[in-house]
Parts: sequence; structure tokens; C-alpha cells
Amino acid sequence: MQTTDTRYENYVQVLREELIPAMGCTEPVAIAFAAARARQELGVYPDRVLVEVSGNIVKNVKSVVVPNTGGLKGIKAAAAAGVVAGQSEKKLEVIAQVSDTQKEEIKSFLQTTPIEVRMLDTERVFEIIITLYAGKSQTRVRIIDFHTNIVLVEQDGKTIFQAVEPVAAEARETDRTLLDVEAIIDFADTVRLEDVRELIERQIEHNSAISAEGLNGTYGANIGKVLRANYGDDIKIRAKASAAAGSDARMSGCAMPVVIVSGSGNQGIAASMPVIEYAKELDSRSELLIRALVVSDLIAIHLKTGIGRLSAYCGVVCAGAAAGAGIAYLHGGRMDAISHTLVNALAIVSGIVCDGAKPSCAAKIAASVDAGILGYQMYQNGQQFHGGDGIIAKGVENTIKNICRLGREGMKKTDKEIIQIMLDE
Repeated sequence: MQTTDTRYENYVQVLREELIPAMGCTEPVAIAFAAARARQELGVYPDRVLVEVSGNIVKNVKSVVVPNTGGLKGIKAAAAAGVVAGQSEKKLEVIAQVSDTQKEEIKSFLQTTPIEVRMLDTERVFEIIITLYAGKSQTRVRIIDFHTNIVLVEQDGKTIFQAVEPVAAEARETDRTLLDVEAIIDFADTVRLEDVRELIERQIEHNSAISAEGLNGTYGANIGKVLRANYGDDIKIRAKASAAAGSDARMSGCAMPVVIVSGSGNQGIAASMPVIEYAKELDSRSELLIRALVVSDLIAIHLKTGIGRLSAYCGVVCAGAAAGAGIAYLHGGRMDAISHTLVNALAIVSGIVCDGAKPSCAAKIAASVDAGILGYQMYQNGQQFHGGDGIIAKGVENTIKNICRLGREGMKKTDKEIIQIMLDE
């Protein structure tokens, strides 16, 4: 792909927007971000807090540990952390620096300050409204569509900031519709390394570190450690375990940053760690690993774009299939190998549902990465699933369209039922 091609700068910019560090599960962090921004405007500690969120935010925050809170879970803990210790200018690392004193203050705030949580009656999948009250003063902050997209800030009923909806002008994302598998491979083959090296090397550094922490520590259900202890040291196991271990740590409150993909740390880990492990096994040169991760990252984004940020369709399925594509690239595979790998993987695991962020996400990552690897091994052995087999269509882009339709439209009622089941517990 020539650097003068419109898609070239588009793809580079997509990677700049997507591959950003986040500390902790991104939905509770988004609540903390909104609360920190509201606290900044209010100027004092509130005496009452109202948190209004869409159903998918409830789903993704309910069961996950909020980092740097001493093991606290849920929406109220995320809001309290943002109010007490949040630094809004750090965005998705808003609660990355919390002192021991502040951790105690967060617990005290939860015990002494009323925090009301309401589920919004909204068609939006992603919406957060935080209102802080202090005497007769109040501040309101609204986020929609993605994690740092503040579209409204009000102080005592007066508008301080209001963006053009549905997306704030300064936060508008680069067009993802220009992504397609063949062009992504072409871009990865030809991209100037200086245009992506810093982004990818940061992804390798951060995600490898939290993966190692998950394997060395005790987090969640320890899926990564279970895989290594019971299934041996084969590269396929190491690839799955490395990704699962990063999620083990992240879902249980590990205060280490992850470079995210499609707004998700779990997807960022799943798209990167298997490719990194295979590169070690193959003794791949660093340039090849960077290009393979460009393939994996952009394909994961391409798959997820048509589904949406939050859905009943588990996002790590997209990332696991994309990791299979990155592994195929490391082995010298290009369009034929990668397209077959993706179709095969998506045929295998597209039934995995998202029921929120929690320790079992690590096991779903392992299953999705396994499908990505199996998808490539099927190609290597001359085997494939064909168009007309269920939701699979002839051609990789047609299959992706079907998957996106399933995740965005077909699973809407499933999403509502999952949320209701979780609320009925």
C-alpha cells in the first residue's frame, strides 16, 4: 500500500486511536472518569451521588474488581474511586495513581455518602450519566458511545460544555469502514515501521507484563496457570495461557496498564499475547512481529466495528480469531491463509455470549484463541468450513458482515435477557 493511499493514513490513525493504555476494566474506569470530571467541576466532595447507566454498563461493571480500591467491585465503587482519587486528565488511567490513604477514603466515602444507581431507559448501548450533589450545588457529566466521549457537562443547570451528538467533534473516531482484510494485509506488508513501532512496542511491553503477572500471581480462577499446569508446555498452550493470564489479573483488579483494542483490555490482550508467544517460538525478527500485530489488531477492530463496542456477542471471539490471523502471518501466510483462518475460527466460537466483565472472561479468551489457532491449523491441513455452513458465507468479508449482523441486530434480545438475569440474581 502506497503512503499516498487514503487508507494508509486512515489505518495508522485507527491504530493511534485504538492502541491506548488503560488501567483496569474499561467500563468501571469510564464511570470513574465521569465521576472525576464531575468532581473537578463541583470543586468539593459531594454529599450525594447519582449514577445512571445503560444496561450494558451494568453488565460490564457489576462483577469486576475496580483497581486500586482494595478489592471493591461494582458501579458504586467505581464512582467512589473517581470522586475521591480520580485524575480526569489521565482519562482511561484515571485511577492509576491512588495512595493507600485514598484507598481508605474510598471505602469511607462508600460507607458515609449515599450513592444511587439507576438503569437508564435508553436505546444507547453505552451511556453513563454522573450527577454529584453538594448542598444546593450539583454537577452533571454525560458520556455516550465510547469510554472517554464526554458530550455534556453541567454546573447548577448551566451548560459548561456540550458536544454535537452522537459523538463529540474533538473525539470523533477515524472512519473504520475503510478496513478490509485484504487491505489490512497489504498495509501490514508495506507500512513504514516508524509509523507504528512506538504503538506496537508499547502494546508488547504492557500486555506482556500483565500476562506475566497473571501467570506468577493468584488472580480470579487462574485460567492461565491451570492451562500451563494441566496441558503442558506446547506453544498452543502457551499462547492461550499467556492471553488468559493477562485477563486473570486484569479482571481481578491488577493495577497494571493494558493496551486496549476496540475499547477493551481483554480484546487487546487476546489480540496480542498469542502472536507474541508464537513470535518467540518461531524466533521471528522484531519487524515481523510488529507487522503481525498490525494484522491482528486491525482485523480485531474490523470485526468489532460492525458489531459495536458492547454487545451480547463476546468481543474476545473477534480478538481470538484475529490472533489466529496474526499467527498465520508470522508463518508466512497472506490473504488465502488469513481469510480461511478467520472464517474457520468465526464458525467455531461465534456462539459465545458476553455476560459482563469477570474472571470467566479469561476462559473465554482461551477458547477463542484456541479457535484462532485451530482455524489456521485447518488451513494448513487443507480443511475449511464452506459458505452456506450456518452463518458462514462465501468470502471472508461476507462472513464478517454476517457475524456483525448477528452481533449487532440478532443478539439484541439476548443482550436484554442477559442483563435481566444478572439483575435478578
